[in-house]
This record gives sequence, C-alpha cells and structure tokens, in this order.
Amino acid sequence: MALPIYDDHLHLSPSGRNIEALKEFKAEGGTGLTLVNLPYPEVQIADGEDFRKAYDITVNFSEAGRELGLNVHTAVGPYPILLIHLAEQYGLEHAESIMMRGMEIAAEYVADGRADLIGEVGRPHFAAPQDIVDACNRVLQYGMDLAHENDCAVMIHSESEEWTDRNLAEMARSSGMDPRMVVKHSSPPWVTLEETYGVTPSVPASRKLIREALSKGRHFMLETDFIDDPARPTSIMAVTTVPKRVKGLYTTGELSEEDVYRMCQDIPESLYGRR
Repeated sequence: MALPIYDDHLHLSPSGRNIEALKEFKAEGGTGLTLVNLPYPEVQIADGEDFRKAYDITVNFSEAGRELGLNVHTAVGPYPILLIHLAEQYGLEHAESIMMRGMEIAAEYVADGRADLIGEVGRPHFAAPQDIVDACNRVLQYGMDLAHENDCAVMIHSESEEWTDRNLAEMARSSGMDPRMVVKHSSPPWVTLEETYGVTPSVPASRKLIREALSKGRHFMLETDFIDDPARPTSIMAVTTVPKRVKGLYTTGELSEEDVYRMCQDIPESLYGRR
C-alpha cells in the first residue's frame, strides 16, 4: 500500500530543475508538499505590486505539480530578509510599507484560492538591528491579522530560540489566531506543548532530528527546505530526502502506518486543506 509522504517546505526556481525535481520527488514516493515562495532573481521587488510577479511563479509551479498528481499546497508571502535589502535601497519606513503590501497581496491570493497559506514570513534568523526586527514583527503581526481574516495558516521563518514559539503563539493569539495555525519552518525537534506553546513544528528531515522528535511525540511535520539552486544542487537537503526518510523509518518500525498518515496527511490537511 502506498503511504502519503509529505514535504512541508520546498522551493522551486525558474533557473533550477523545478518540474524535473518534482518528478524525482514523486518517483521516490513523495505524494504531497508545501511549495513555498522565495524572492526570485528574475523578479526585482521595488514596489508592493511587484510581489504579484513572484507569487505567480510559485502558483504556476504548484499547478504544474498538481498536473503530475501531487497534492500541492501553495505558500506566498514577503520573505522577511527582503526587508533588509529594501531598507538599504529605500529607507526602512518605505521598505516596511512595501512588505505590508506584499502581505496584503498574499492574503488576496489565499482569498481567491490561488494560495493556501501565507509564508514564509517572519523575521531574520540571525542577529539584526533592533529597528529591522521591530519592522519585521509589525509586518508579521499584520500578516497574522490577515491570516485570521482569511482562516489560513502562516509559515514562519525566524530564529529558533527557546522563547521563539512562545512569542509566536502570543502574536497569533493577539490576532485571534489559534497558535496551531502558525507553522514554524526549520523547527528544532520541539513536539510537546511545553516546548511549542501550541505552534506547529516543521522539522528538518535529518535522521537525528526526526528521531529526537519521535522520542517526544508525533505532532510535527517533516521538511527539506530544498532550494532548487543549480549552483548549489546539494545545499540544504535533496528533494528526495523526506520520501527516503519516511520509507526508511516505516521499514524499521520507527514510524507506524498511523504515524505516517498523521504527519504526512492529517496534520497538513488540517492546516492547509482549503481545496
């Protein structure tokens, strides 16, 4: 029996292998994924409306993935590190307004069915000036407000400190969101409620991290963060990593059929299933 196998964070690039990478994912046993927007070199963001060009690339790749028979959920949103580059060009106040407009357009794509969630959005994962972090948090809070209005999930790019999930849960509640609808991309193997504060973890699919997460529970998803960069084809993880890990752990008995269905079907569908 074919098991559902879901990668919760995967990127495709116009200059990369894109659809060929999805074919490889499917051939290895992958059945579904969250396809996440990133800034594309082909699209220069100088105005909020420019985000439409980038989001359309992601949406078109998603449609091609569905034509292959994959269950693709689409995430669009203004990548937080972009704020730093925009601030260098236009000043922080104008950069923040561009990012806010990117959030609004992302919510528009969710509302009309072109996307399923807002992401990846958040704040730098590295040390940054406080004014940058504050601006990112304002943009993120606005994104959560819009997600609540549209009853959709938000995928977060941020630091991974011991206080991170607590802070994200507080931000979600202030917007009226259930923290469960906040997905922490590249999450440490935090699974218990005491660790996540209700935020949903998306854990990189290394054997070590998966096994540590499994030692605590089953409420998490797996991801590669495959970036489809032809200059760095092995950067982060290969597109086939999640199928290989899930099948391997199922074969050894470390994952039961029920576990696989929970992590690769039930959780993603409960968060993103808008179709």
